[in-house]
Amino acid sequence: MNENNAVKETGRKNSVIDVRDVSKHFGDVSPVRGVAFQVLKGEFVTLLGPSGCGKTTLLGLMAGFERPSDGSISLHGEELTDLSEDELALLRRRMVGFVFQAFHLIPTLNALENVAFPLYPVKMSGQERKKRAKLLLDKMGLGERADHLPSKLSGGERQRVAIARALVNDPEILFCDEPTGNLDSATGKEILNLLTDLNRKEGVTIFMVTHDQKIAELSDRSLYMTDGEVNES
Repeated sequence: MNENNAVKETGRKNSVIDVRDVSKHFGDVSPVRGVAFQVLKGEFVTLLGPSGCGKTTLLGLMAGFERPSDGSISLHGEELTDLSEDELALLRRRMVGFVFQAFHLIPTLNALENVAFPLYPVKMSGQERKKRAKLLLDKMGLGERADHLPSKLSGGERQRVAIARALVNDPEILFCDEPTGNLDSATGKEILNLLTDLNRKEGVTIFMVTHDQKIAELSDRSLYMTDGEVNES
């Protein structure tokens, strides 16, 4: 094995996300084309690129929401392409948290119930679910807003609830799709500080799609996507 291949294999062994020559085709359209990179445990990696370049499609592939047309993706050594839909759901529940730009909270559930919702398939008592959800809301500074519906929360508060929900299963990897995109600059900075603390203080691996170069400057490493292809900074 030559030196370059040895370095690649060492990085692969230490990676929590391994994307290998991944493409995604929708008929004649290919939003992801031959993408390959690794993300190490505890890294904060940002993916930048213009609108429509394939960032969100790639994020969905990495989180197991979509299957690649070509190539493979593994999370902690588990090949997503080898798993059934049920096995993918279990892996996401065990390993992955996802934060959306549009929050995607359930409007008829209060903040506590939204955070606890992913725990319902898990074998635990209702009291345990509430305790876990309340601890995370307290951590997000929303302990006193636990009984509020999403419509009664500000945009920043809703995103904090969404982050708490993403963390309720204690994931190793947090995927974020433009988490500050729908927020004003001051609130967006608060959310970014919160995510940075999760990465630096608690070691959560974060992979974030963003269009904001200032956010990229705070990450450990940036990738750039154009026309479905990804290049290192």
